[in-house]
Amino acid sequence: MLWKTLTAGLILALLAPAARAENPEHLQKLLSTKSCVQCNLVNAGLVMGDLTGANLSQANLIGANLSQANLVGANLRGANLTGASLYGADLTGADLTGAIVTGTDLRESFLSNANLTGTNLQTAYLQGATGLSASAGSATDFTNWAYLEWNKNNYTGAVDHFNQAIRLDPKMAQAYLGRSMARYRLRDDAGAIADATKAQQLFTAAGDLKNAQSAQNIIKGIEIASQPTKPSQGGGGSLVDVLTGLSSMLLKFF
Repeated sequence: MLWKTLTAGLILALLAPAARAENPEHLQKLLSTKSCVQCNLVNAGLVMGDLTGANLSQANLIGANLSQANLVGANLRGANLTGASLYGADLTGADLTGAIVTGTDLRESFLSNANLTGTNLQTAYLQGATGLSASAGSATDFTNWAYLEWNKNNYTGAVDHFNQAIRLDPKMAQAYLGRSMARYRLRDDAGAIADATKAQQLFTAAGDLKNAQSAQNIIKGIEIASQPTKPSQGGGGSLVDVLTGLSSMLLKFF
């Protein structure tokens, strides 16, 4: 379901008016004054641009390339960033209130203290983005984003997103279970077991006995995998089986 939404966003981005280009006067104004309200910057090339504190309120940035740009404290309120690339951009403290980010590439971007009020991130690409505040999405959104990080073997990033999901919904059992698995991958066995235990309790309280049993199986699997293996016993294959089983259990929750 998440990937269908992302695909729809990509299609919208591809359908954006690609033939248009930025207004050269507007681009020059931005570069010289760092202020260009309601400017036409369609498809503008601003890779690694120093736009610290720039005022781009309501600017048309469709298809613009802002990869690795410095946008610390920038004003992007109401800006149209459809199909734009902000890959690796520093948006620390930026104001993105009401910005349009359909199909926007925000991978590996820095979003600490960014204002995302009224900004729908459902179709943006957020893999590896850091610093997302709880206001950026729902508990389900953060759980889905955590899964994307899990898929990239970025378990630290997955834990960060699961943390936000749990802050938004402390009774979200699958978020605890997901965080349990990410913590296990980070070799935090105690934290992994604690989270799986919490998930089991929540599933049981909700009457979901099947998933409560799955959580219990994960606890047992972690305990087995954590036990030292004697050389005479081999055990390599059984450990792989445990890890494969644990991953399969996690995948069904997304």
